[in-house]
Amino acid sequence: MRARAALAVQWRGGRSVVTTLRAQAPLALVPRRGATAAARPAAEVHLVGSAATPLAGDDVEIEVTVGPGASLLLTGVAAAVALPGAGRPSRTLLRCRVDEDASLIHRPEPTVVTGRADHHTVLDVELAPTASLRARDVLVAGRTGERPGRYRGTVRITDGGRPLLVQTQEVGDPLLDGSAAHLAGHRVLGTEVVIGTGPAPEPMAGDGWSVSPLPVRGALATAVAHDAVTAQRRLAAALARLAAQDPGHAPGPDPAVGLRAG
Repeated sequence: MRARAALAVQWRGGRSVVTTLRAQAPLALVPRRGATAAARPAAEVHLVGSAATPLAGDDVEIEVTVGPGASLLLTGVAAAVALPGAGRPSRTLLRCRVDEDASLIHRPEPTVVTGRADHHTVLDVELAPTASLRARDVLVAGRTGERPGRYRGTVRITDGGRPLLVQTQEVGDPLLDGSAAHLAGHRVLGTEVVIGTGPAPEPMAGDGWSVSPLPVRGALATAVAHDAVTAQRRLAAALARLAAQDPGHAPGPDPAVGLRAG
């Protein structure tokens, strides 16, 4: 199945407003509405899988634009389960542009790579020099007791046109998955890219987690574990240490507000 979606947010009247919202099955984009949403400066949109996806052969592209000064929180509502099928791999591309003084938080639910699946993802983000970003990814290699299929995920982030992070993660090769330089035999990999407007932090590491500085600004937090709950707890520990070193990397009461440049 081939699907395309588009989402744009602009800063208007003292808050971030969704100005473009288009999606095709198997996707739905659902903005948060009501008095609570209206009172927040940040826009919040849920990315919902409206059918079984990703399934082999699915080709999904999502275009996101966050205009100058605007803030967007883009979340998932349920885990994505990559399923097997005949033919081509499944592919999901999320392409984002975050303009001057704007911020984007992307927090999908975990992706589970089932046996015999072949799933590829790309996160491509173009940041203005004063833009901010948090992007999380939690990858689960197979269901309980199941060897995973194949997964390849690429993250490309540019800052004012300069490469800030280019990274590809692969899962499904037993030798690679068992390597101490990769998953070290763990089943779950969690990462979060944190890019504010301050300088890059010092490198840090703890039990099952690490924080690696990026060139110029921002950091990549990584955690591994045998289950998703532990992986996310370790990732939270890494982010807490990062925030303690530089409070500018800590989100405020409304996460998207805490990321706005200023």
